Amino acid sequence: MARLTLTERSIFYRIYMGLLLVCVSVAFFAYLLVDTLNQERVQNYRETVATGVFYLIGQGVVNQKSEAARVYWLDDASQLFGSKFTIVPMMDVELKAREIKRLEEEKTVVRYDHAVNEYTIYHRIAGESNLLTVKISQVGERQVRALAIFLLDDLSYYPEFEQKQARLDFLSKKFSHPLHLRNLDELNLDQDQIVRLRRDEPVIIFGDGNNAQTSFIEVVASSDVEGRVIVIGPIALFNWFPFNLLVSVVLICMLLIGLGVYGLIFPLERRLRLLQSGVDRVAEGNLDTKVQVVGSDDIARLTSTFNSMTAHIKRLIESQRELTRAVSHELRTPVARIRFAVDMLADTDDADSRQLQKNYIDDDIESLDELIDEILTYAKLEEGSPKLDWQMVNLKELLEQIERETNALGKPIKIVCDFPPPKIVAMADRRYLHRVVQNLVGNALRYAESTVRVSAGTHQGSAFICVEDDGHGIAEADREKVFVPFARLDDSRTRASGGYGLGLSIVSRIAFWFNATLSVDESPSLHGARFMMTWPIKQVGVSVAADEITQERVEKTIYKSS
Repeated sequence: MARLTLTERSIFYRIYMGLLLVCVSVAFFAYLLVDTLNQERVQNYRETVATGVFYLIGQGVVNQKSEAARVYWLDDASQLFGSKFTIVPMMDVELKAREIKRLEEEKTVVRYDHAVNEYTIYHRIAGESNLLTVKISQVGERQVRALAIFLLDDLSYYPEFEQKQARLDFLSKKFSHPLHLRNLDELNLDQDQIVRLRRDEPVIIFGDGNNAQTSFIEVVASSDVEGRVIVIGPIALFNWFPFNLLVSVVLICMLLIGLGVYGLIFPLERRLRLLQSGVDRVAEGNLDTKVQVVGSDDIARLTSTFNSMTAHIKRLIESQRELTRAVSHELRTPVARIRFAVDMLADTDDADSRQLQKNYIDDDIESLDELIDEILTYAKLEEGSPKLDWQMVNLKELLEQIERETNALGKPIKIVCDFPPPKIVAMADRRYLHRVVQNLVGNALRYAESTVRVSAGTHQGSAFICVEDDGHGIAEADREKVFVPFARLDDSRTRASGGYGLGLSIVSRIAFWFNATLSVDESPSLHGARFMMTWPIKQVGVSVAADEITQERVEKTIYKSS
């Protein structure tokens, strides 16, 4: 039998490991999901923020009347922005369908190169097939200052206040955040910030909304309108873990864990339902129920035990019915003889006759006692696992005891014992092993004509007991029937030979509890029946004190001599 691993044997270990694997897999999936979503979100955030700025720069290019003025303006813009702006034909840039669509919608395309940590930004110049492009590594205060200057340059083309306000409302749609003119007095600025505004330097204000999830910045820049400043924002800062994203990921993870747990539990639940269905059928009286055994875990062992239990219950019930019928039949003969002898005692006054009837009654009572002993022994072995007193039994001493007891019976049958070496031992319950040999020899005495041979020994890790007789033997077709309780065979093995048909059944049950193999065939030397029981010298899971080294040496000596 293959040795089962802990994973195969323990269903709880499999469930725990399965849950751990599910949780680790879901956690890894959640990490990949959040990372993928955030990559997409940050890309959209970059392009949304960049669209307004590059729309202003693109408009500045368009507002230049000549090529020379355009080049001059781009040089100034590059100086302010800290990165060089260039204009390239759109056909010279390999664009994806998504990027082309954004450019046609006057939106900005941002590409990020992880290898060099650099952003490449493209924006289509209005009314042209050219792209305004620039490469930057980071966005800082210099770029914010340049944004304020680009915005003031754009507003310079709208001299009236209402025009400026309308232009800012239009640009707010491009920037995706508000742009408006506000009174300086309405802003809660400190003196240092006001001084910076008077020097035409932008002021960046950081703020928090109702919670940490809504942090933002505002850019305040001076304007050419007296007492007014341009406020850009609030511009929401990018939040890597917004509440709605976390809730969505948690719900998805719970769903996946639930599906994973269901996948782990469903096969077990299905097998338990099958087992429950089998229990229900047995409860209804169907003892032929068998539940399919799947795997080798706890449920599989439980199912196997259930099948064995059901088969055992069925066999016990059938055995009980058969035993009841047989016992009632077997008791009739001795009881009838006792009743007859009692009647004879009442009808005669002759002392010798009365003594003879008493002897008959004693014989019948002894037969009844023997029958009851056989029935009780068989029932004890049949009802369940008997308590076995395992010990190392000396086979030579056992055969010597059997020889003495058999010769004491005074029967005209010769008992030949082939004794094993004196130190040959085998693990067994001595009382039951003695009963096996005793029953086999008793059975042989009934059918032998002159000789019964008894032998015992060990060979290659197994012990054996062999009993042969020189009777008529057993037909091959009937050899399995001899172990059936109360079974009787024809010809020479009839009721005239005596016995109740339980002796060999008892041997068969003892062999079962010994993990033994019981066989019957023809004796090669005496040509009658030969019964042999073979069982392991050492029972699995049983420890006894024994001289195993001596045992091995004796076996080696026998093997060499043979």
